[in-house]
Amino acid sequence: MKRAIVGIYLGGAAFLAAYLLSIAIEIHRQSTIDEARSADLIVVLGAAEYRGFPSPVYKARLDHALELFRAGLAPRILTTGGAGGDPVFTEGQVGRAYLVSRDVPSEVIIVDPEAETTFQSVATTAEIMKRMGLSSCIVVSDGYHIYRVKKMLESRGVKVYGSPRPSAPRNDLRYWWLYLRQAVAYLFWRAGIGR
Repeated sequence: MKRAIVGIYLGGAAFLAAYLLSIAIEIHRQSTIDEARSADLIVVLGAAEYRGFPSPVYKARLDHALELFRAGLAPRILTTGGAGGDPVFTEGQVGRAYLVSRDVPSEVIIVDPEAETTFQSVATTAEIMKRMGLSSCIVVSDGYHIYRVKKMLESRGVKVYGSPRPSAPRNDLRYWWLYLRQAVAYLFWRAGIGR
């Protein structure tokens, strides 16, 4: 009897590991594809800011969104991200200020200054889009992040095109660790855990 129980547990663990690996492979594949095309909105997911200035990662995301906007792919940009511990600035507000300083008209920038997690950013983005009658968006983030955000927005009826910020192609263990972490987060989201 104990052998049967152990066998069931081992089989379940092997299945879960294989499933997570298959999702990680899909995340890796998605991270290398730029699907940018005409849409209603460009969504820039927040990243760290330092006393009112975007971190290098966030700046790269904002610069990529700026390129897409200047190419005429969408008439509006949404910057997301809460305070992250900063008592003065939020990621969303810093993103807006950065884009305005690069001649993006302030009236075309929408800010979500509250979201502290990816799930919150997605929920707010979907709600804003619904209220504004928008149906499609280009999501700008790091490549490893795009798959999960796309799936979350698509589950809310949004047409999503992923456009990862430019970065050097990486296939090392650190990146596979990020893909696996995203796979676990995706699995938790699918299970309704950790919202």
